[in-house]
Amino acid sequence: MGKPKLYMATTDDILSGLATDIYFLRTRRILEKAGLQDLLVRAEIHAYSLPEGYHWGVYAGLEEALKLLEDIDVKVYSIPEGTIFRRKDPLMVIEGRLYDFIAYETAILGILRYSTSVATKAARIKLAAGGDKIVLFFGLRAAHPALQPAADRAAYIGGVDGVSGALSEAYLGLKPRGTMPHALIIAIGDQRKAWRLYAELYAREAPVIALVDTFLDEREEALMAARELGEILHGVRLDTPGSRRGKMRDIVEEVRWTLDIHGYKHVKIYVSGGIDEEQIQQLKDVVDGFGVGTSIAWPPNIDISMDIVEVNRNGQWIPVTKRGKLPGARALYECSGDRVIGLLSDPPKNCRSITRIYMRSGSVVSDLPSIDEIRRYVLNQLKALSSNEPG
Repeated sequence: MGKPKLYMATTDDILSGLATDIYFLRTRRILEKAGLQDLLVRAEIHAYSLPEGYHWGVYAGLEEALKLLEDIDVKVYSIPEGTIFRRKDPLMVIEGRLYDFIAYETAILGILRYSTSVATKAARIKLAAGGDKIVLFFGLRAAHPALQPAADRAAYIGGVDGVSGALSEAYLGLKPRGTMPHALIIAIGDQRKAWRLYAELYAREAPVIALVDTFLDEREEALMAARELGEILHGVRLDTPGSRRGKMRDIVEEVRWTLDIHGYKHVKIYVSGGIDEEQIQQLKDVVDGFGVGTSIAWPPNIDISMDIVEVNRNGQWIPVTKRGKLPGARALYECSGDRVIGLLSDPPKNCRSITRIYMRSGSVVSDLPSIDEIRRYVLNQLKALSSNEPG
């Protein structure tokens, strides 16, 4: 009988190019046989389609993509991580010997697709909630554990105010945030005792937020928690399951009213459990914050792809690509406040290039911002979006 194991690629597997599709490894061998190991190409990464109802995305995963290409003789052009992009915008261009980097296409696209999809959904959630509402990411149970740091990073870049992953401090420098699970209250057997023990251990470390829907009605448990903890209680969390939920707004209003009339106006209300943009729109004026999980961790996929767009023949860059894609390596520019797409090698006059060089000969040559700097960049762009601009 075999022993169980975890099915995940190692760091060495990924960095060596083995975490790829077999047809890319076969392509390398064919390039060898054809004597084309030195063929120079420019491969562009872009999103020619977005999920239904989406009009923009948040570009994420650049730092990890650059890590894959370290020490490989390539030049990498890219828009900054965290940039809000539209359909068909060029995101990255890799210039070098196709033989050297083709085996990394699968991993690069996997990183960029996943991180961009999570960051985009997190940004949409944060935009729906509004700047004064707290959004915490609780979605790690929806993804493979190997992805936990990447999921927390992408969600935070997208604009959430905190993440719950215990590994996030070691990997990302983010102090994890969270409340308490139903398991704690059930194990203790008395919700008041569980809240009290939690407060005794963690009140100095984090705001005390009591989960108030384990055994009794939400209104009753919320008032019970307020009476038990008094001023120590920062807030209550409602994680009511769908089978008991009914109209969630009515439940929240009932809890808010009850807390207020008993003198607990300081107690904030947080809602979690199956939360998405639609529920946030319905609740944001009566709720102080949201715990969002699956809708961010398992978001609609941003279909990012890579295509050769130029080939170097006899020292000249020749625009060429497959049908349905635009030939010629492109870049993003800002011209008089407007975004313009132009050729990488022939920039429009009097315009600022948003696309920049991040890597030469396998070495990073541009500063990589911190995770907090990227998040601020995203939030500033979200503020700049017109209130009537579609999502």
